[in-house]
Amino acid sequence: MMPLKRFHAVRTLYRSSQIGQDSSSYLLGSCRSYSNALSNGSEGNFKSFHSHLFKCHDGFPLAGGKTLTLRSTMAAELSIFMNDKRMLSTQLKGSSLSRAVGTQISVSSPGFIYEPYEPREKIPFWQRWFTRSGWKRTKQDVILELKSAYAIQKLRKSGYSKSRFYNEAFKMYKEINALIANGDKKSLRKAVTEKMYSALKNEIKQRETTWNKVYWELIEPVIRVRTLRARLIGVDPKDLNKVFVQLTLEITAKQKFEAYDSKGSVVAGDKNKEVLVRDIWVFEKSMFHPGAYWRLCGRLSPKAS
Repeated sequence: MMPLKRFHAVRTLYRSSQIGQDSSSYLLGSCRSYSNALSNGSEGNFKSFHSHLFKCHDGFPLAGGKTLTLRSTMAAELSIFMNDKRMLSTQLKGSSLSRAVGTQISVSSPGFIYEPYEPREKIPFWQRWFTRSGWKRTKQDVILELKSAYAIQKLRKSGYSKSRFYNEAFKMYKEINALIANGDKKSLRKAVTEKMYSALKNEIKQRETTWNKVYWELIEPVIRVRTLRARLIGVDPKDLNKVFVQLTLEITAKQKFEAYDSKGSVVAGDKNKEVLVRDIWVFEKSMFHPGAYWRLCGRLSPKAS
């Protein structure tokens, strides 16, 4: 009787976790540019360009306003994510520094991506429900989804809108890629975090030793934008409201590029061909500094998901 009850409990948790997987674009709201050329023709040149440019409590809120009630050991283990902010805050010394940038506030980033997204390997139904390892995996999946749901719920309390954020993120995606292609390091500084800026500056410098100029164009509208993960990072163990939020987005769009040498000759790419590119970017924002804005804090290598 007890195993049967436990099976039903685990099944309920798993179905709840599937909410995030089946409707991640609704629940969570997300790499390297030019990272995966998915079309033929200019694929080789496109990858060549990439290698030069980028080396480099009991209740938890869920999507749709549902609340999942957790009991026994599952509740104890899932409560770990509630303590993540406390544990991470010990790694960050003091409160974050901020500086004025026009009418907005630029806040010093924690400097790392918390729990970088990686696609979860699918497992057979029988293994998930009828083996100990499968139950363990289901529990881990639920924990990951609940962390994202909690972060999104906290964002919504501050006025977060998925559609508005997606529009803002896509504009940033287009702007940052254009700045990188043009080598505009001064403007780039305002759109990315400190660590990201340092990496991009070095990548642009290295690219300029090979190519004199780069043509880049984004074909609109974007094909798809979806959120893969949402996380919170605490900076003050005494105040859990002092957090940064990180949203990992997958952006799929068609692009064109062409690279030239010092003589103006084409050495890579073809601006007459569209290439389908899938990027995974991590955007970050302080939730305790009025006027703080979203910035790019990292890029992840796209993998099959």
